Amino acid sequence: MRRINVLLMIAFVVICLLSGVAAAQQGPKKDQALKAEKKILIVYLSRTNNTKAIADIIHKKVGGKLVSLELQTPYPADYHTTVQQVVRENETGYLPPLKTVIDKPDQYDAIFVGFPTWDMKLPPPMKSFLHQYSFRGKTIIPFNSNGGYGPGNTFQTVRELCPQSTVLQGFSTRGGLERDGQLLAIKDARAEEVRTEVNKWLRTIGMLK
Repeated sequence: MRRINVLLMIAFVVICLLSGVAAAQQGPKKDQALKAEKKILIVYLSRTNNTKAIADIIHKKVGGKLVSLELQTPYPADYHTTVQQVVRENETGYLPPLKTVIDKPDQYDAIFVGFPTWDMKLPPPMKSFLHQYSFRGKTIIPFNSNGGYGPGNTFQTVRELCPQSTVLQGFSTRGGLERDGQLLAIKDARAEEVRTEVNKWLRTIGMLK
């Protein structure tokens, strides 16, 4: 009887060990499935590097490919001249040609699009980008920096230009104010504040790793 009990105990231990091995073997596969990440593209337009600072924070958190949106013919360095040009482009609906080319855009599941507020509107180069590529069935995530007057109608315009995409809640925060000579504002202590804001936003929209 004692021998039978010993054998039963040994069998029980062996079964437990084998179960643990099986679980260990299956565990990584399950984790990999849970952690299967979307392919992410982060495209941003930045004149004073404030939107770029936000894009860098997002990139460090979610990974993906980071791309700066560039024009074939850059805007003038003079602020007032650029403002006049942008007003004309908005009035006429002109879409400035882009130098930036996205390779295989269909491979991405989620596309972050970042831009400043210009004349309370979406900058023409970002309109060019959203016109140029079809993001049907994709997830679009806008983010914005501004001089203190908010995103204007930029997020609404993104939704209008991407009617067949899922556009998530956008992020907006104050950056510089080029008109007053305030350029890069998202740095040092302010950068830490924005990083906290971005983390909270990314958790809210379910995009953190």
